[in-house]
Amino acid sequence: MSTLQEQVTAEITAAIHAWFDERLQRTDLEQAVKRTTLQTGIFNELLLDYKPGRTTADEFDLGLDDDAHPRTPARLDDAQVRELIAPQLTALVQARLAPLVDTPMIDYRFTVRGKFQTAQGKLHLPLLEYVNENKRLALLENIHAYIGKKLTNGKHPTKPLETFFLTRHLLDPHLFPLPDIAWTIAQFERIEQLNKSRPQALAEHRGDIIQAVSAWAEKQFLPQFYDVQRSSYRGTEYALKAGAAHDAQALAPIDLLLYGAVMILRHEPSYAKSTGLKFLEIARELGSERAVRMLKEGSGAFPDTDIHVKNALLECRANDVFATITITVAQEEADAYAQALAFITHLLNNGFPKSYQIKLKSKVKAYLPIKGLAKSDTHRFFANALAHASLQPQLEAYARAAIEQFEFYADTEGEKNCMPGSYAVFGLGLLDARHFPLVQHYMANVDEEHQSVQDQFTTAFAATFGVTTATIPVLTACLRACTDNVKLKIQADFEDVEKLDCLYRQLQGLKGYMVEHMLYPIWGKLEKLAALARKVQGPRKELLLALLEAASKNDA
Repeated sequence: MSTLQEQVTAEITAAIHAWFDERLQRTDLEQAVKRTTLQTGIFNELLLDYKPGRTTADEFDLGLDDDAHPRTPARLDDAQVRELIAPQLTALVQARLAPLVDTPMIDYRFTVRGKFQTAQGKLHLPLLEYVNENKRLALLENIHAYIGKKLTNGKHPTKPLETFFLTRHLLDPHLFPLPDIAWTIAQFERIEQLNKSRPQALAEHRGDIIQAVSAWAEKQFLPQFYDVQRSSYRGTEYALKAGAAHDAQALAPIDLLLYGAVMILRHEPSYAKSTGLKFLEIARELGSERAVRMLKEGSGAFPDTDIHVKNALLECRANDVFATITITVAQEEADAYAQALAFITHLLNNGFPKSYQIKLKSKVKAYLPIKGLAKSDTHRFFANALAHASLQPQLEAYARAAIEQFEFYADTEGEKNCMPGSYAVFGLGLLDARHFPLVQHYMANVDEEHQSVQDQFTTAFAATFGVTTATIPVLTACLRACTDNVKLKIQADFEDVEKLDCLYRQLQGLKGYMVEHMLYPIWGKLEKLAALARKVQGPRKELLLALLEAASKNDA
């Protein structure tokens, strides 16, 4: 054995021993698998990544294949790794694995892969594929028992942890080599149905379903037809293989790809929707007629009467795949916009993607009197509708249906990014005090990390209504949602003790950092507020000092 071969073997051997020894130190393994009958073990994969002096052993592929300049120029040949080193590593893992296969540490299946820097480049090599048949059969029995009890005959919400494992098991070819796609999708839909009463948990269940289907598509289904290139910096790229056979049996699971595409488009954030569209385009490229219809008409999840309306006043057409609503206004009158609002609101109340956009054909080009908003068709539609006073109740009903944290109109981005419902809320909020509760509801849902248009609305709101005991609760709701960039010229208004007291009462119960955040647009840094407090006397001084104390408290 050469010195280099000995060095490589010793380095990887040490990494293998370290991996097993570290995991054997864990005391929570048995407790972890008792959480659900759908888990038979903790670890199911070991990846050995050999780089001279930096060899790792881990259960995750960190994807660090960018080492163009290794620390040592000496490298083994592919053949040396395959014929001399790989068998030794496999034998070592088998020896360490043998006493552990029936313990909670090892799952029913355990694979070992190696990545080696060789003279020919990066060598990817499977080293071991172990299946514990007893555990596999027991897991299958548990899966069917769970589905029968909790899904088929169940009437109560299920646990996200159970969905995490079940979704992956149902798409595991070692458990279900010939999956019944319609049945599998039915289980996913049943999970949604059982958990619909708990929106936050439902989102978690859907996330696990989408993750499992996406992994199935990218690792099992699509590689039959495409060369898949993953990148940390770009989206996954797919290149159709020359001469890839598109036989009926291989394409049979394509409905699952389409199901995953629609789930992504309807429930994932805007930035993820490109994956859903890509899945649809691939299905079309593979010859799916259903994909062609979906790209043209939508997913088919909505009745034709819900996605297309045409009369003498207007035409509305919706496509949930592209999350677009096309509106052509033939007669510029209130009833045309009333029908369009009813069309949109009905769709949103029945699961249409909230990160949508409007494509508007109209002779009127109105916009809200607020700087910094996108001059989009979506904006223009709501500004046009706001010109009709009779539509205010409908606009509020639309806004309450549209508002959804972490969703954004599809035709906005960057500093003009805004949550669905923004234009209706902003317009109504500047029209009448009757809509102040709507503004407060909107601000409670704003994701200030990804949008800042609320800053411009807050400035416009203060300029329109001023500072009164009636507007202060709305202003504080706005300030809580604003970014650190907003500045308001309303400091003079709080020379009034009644207004200052109203502000102080609105800030009760908030954490110190939030109070400071909300005071900054009015007075600037706390030092300025402290300087002001030193100059005044009486009740106003007491209130200013109380504000300072609320802003300075340590919430840890």
